[in-house]
Amino acid sequence: MNRKTLWIVLGVIAIVLIGWLISSYNSFVSAHLGVNQSWAQVETQYQRRSDLVPNLVSTVKGSANFERETLTDVTNARSAWAQANQVGNRTDMISAAQGFDSALSRLLVTVEAYPQLRSTQAFTDLMAQLEGTENRIAVARKDYNDSATRYNTRVSMFPGILLARMFGFQSEPLFQSTSGAENAPQVQF
Repeated sequence: MNRKTLWIVLGVIAIVLIGWLISSYNSFVSAHLGVNQSWAQVETQYQRRSDLVPNLVSTVKGSANFERETLTDVTNARSAWAQANQVGNRTDMISAAQGFDSALSRLLVTVEAYPQLRSTQAFTDLMAQLEGTENRIAVARKDYNDSATRYNTRVSMFPGILLARMFGFQSEPLFQSTSGAENAPQVQF
């Protein structure tokens, strides 16, 4: 093999390697942007719920001699979500969202004991909006987990793991059920 042929072969190998690196990097960027877009949908739905909760709490306060602890828990959970959202740490936001889920679930279970509250139009309307929002949250969380799982798989598999580390791509957290989520909340009067 002469020198000219060797340089041509080395040049072709270098071009293929550079092309592969560029393609791999772009696929990581694309997957990461997909995760971020899915996360934005989760945040949008949580913000919608966060905006509805003060109206729900006001309606409940005005319609019943309601358990203050439950209302306080919901208000605190909403504040925790807002604070985590300002900081922007996705893991903290997931944790705050799960706390919000738990407090809101306790509120809704407690409401069952107040038939006069459930019969008011304002409460009925808010509950319908909240139910729709909860469904949207579930779908957005599923879509986010699907997107993050695809991305995490790329970041974790060989040779992607080498490139991910080289380019600074890291795994994204997933929504997971909290311990005890398989049990319905218990409310005692």
